[in-house]
Amino acid sequence: MRPAGPDPSSVRLPGPWVHRALSANGIRLHVAECDGGGPLVVLLHGFPEFWWAWRHQLDALAERGYRAVAVDLRGYGDSDKPPRGYDLWTLAGDVAGLIRALGEPRAHVVGHDWGGLVAWTVTALHPRLVRSLTAIGAPHPLALRSAIVREPRGQGRATASYASAFQLPRWPERTLRADDGARVEEILRGWSGPEWTSSDDFADAADRYRRAIQVPGVVHCAMEYYRWALRSQFRAEGPRFAAAVARRPVVPVLQVHGADDPCVLVSTAAASARWAGPAHRMHVLPATCHFPHEERPGETTDLLTAFLRHA
Repeated sequence: MRPAGPDPSSVRLPGPWVHRALSANGIRLHVAECDGGGPLVVLLHGFPEFWWAWRHQLDALAERGYRAVAVDLRGYGDSDKPPRGYDLWTLAGDVAGLIRALGEPRAHVVGHDWGGLVAWTVTALHPRLVRSLTAIGAPHPLALRSAIVREPRGQGRATASYASAFQLPRWPERTLRADDGARVEEILRGWSGPEWTSSDDFADAADRYRRAIQVPGVVHCAMEYYRWALRSQFRAEGPRFAAAVARRPVVPVLQVHGADDPCVLVSTAAASARWAGPAHRMHVLPATCHFPHEERPGETTDLLTAFLRHA
């Protein structure tokens, strides 16, 4: 029997956007779109969010002339939740298929957290589809892997503080769904700065994310992202993936990072320059933690649009 929970369509929140379902890479992906008539910008969320994480950027990008599309990644929100495919190879294929399904030859790809890791991977594996890459709170996958190994008391400890528990079978699923998703709000508070956590916007966001994590299947799929990341290091696909994403992009790359991010250290994000290509820039926002696009939406959107204008 499937666990009770909100219907997946409950994430189709009203606003100045249009909700659509598109077929891509063999699954159905739900998107929210604000069309300003210009170049396509695809927005990829992280954990424990869904497309709504980009609520501030969707409308702002459309007002500035972009076609902004925020997607529920595989396993999240109102997108399909198949039993497998939570590796970065497949997730990058989902985004590549989405760009094609949207009828565009190329897109500016923007990602946060896991969405950022997917964005780095799309840029490496499907370079012809990417006009520019923006990674928010997300280092290059090889920079993260290297920092965990080389800095066990730094990035290694930061990653282990949350990701280790996610490797356990069933227990994370139970705890994240318990008490109407209360653990999700605890995670958000722990990963965010005090200015945002004391705001009405945070209270609303926490409520939305608590509800969304209870959609049947979501929490298990979200944990599979983390489980693949560890399992792949002990399988042949790990070295193959590392070789595939080592290709330096020829498109412009922007990184936006919080100075106080407890999940991904600034030094880890900065080490991504090695794999970022010649047209790379990085902005570190002071008094900001893991969610710059939500903690400081105005500043993040200004940095993004200034970058896109010249990308």
